[in-house]
Amino acid sequence: MKTKGLDILTLISLLRIKTNLMEVITIETQAFKDLMSKVDTIFDYVISQQNSDIDSDDDSWVDSYEVCTFLKISDRTLQRLRSDNKINYSRIRGKNYYKISEIRRMLQENLIRRSEECLQDLIQNNQKNVR
Repeated sequence: MKTKGLDILTLISLLRIKTNLMEVITIETQAFKDLMSKVDTIFDYVISQQNSDIDSDDDSWVDSYEVCTFLKISDRTLQRLRSDNKINYSRIRGKNYYKISEIRRMLQENLIRRSEECLQDLIQNNQKNVR
C-alpha cells in the first residue's frame, strides 16, 4: 500500500528513527561550573526556606476544634476569650482560626493554664496535617 510515494513500513521506520534521536549540547567547562554553582545556590535557598517554615510555626493557623482539643478547653471558654477580645482570630466561612502565636501568647499571659506540652502537641498535629 503506497501513500504519496512512501509505503507504510518506510513511514513507520522513519518515525522510529526520529523519536530515538537525542540532541547533545556541549558547553565549556567554566560555563558548566558556573551553572552548577547557580543550581547549588538555588538548592541551598530552597532548603533554608523549608527550615524557616519549620521555625515559623507561629504563623500557622489552627481552627477552634484543634485549639479546644489540644489545650483541653471548652468551646465556651474559647468563645469567652473571643468575646472579651483577649484573643485575635479570623473567621472564614463561619469557622474561626487562630494563629499559633496567639495561642502561645495566651499561655504566656496565663489566660489559659496549660503546659507547653499541650502547645507542642498542637504544633506537631498542625505540621502533620499541613504536610
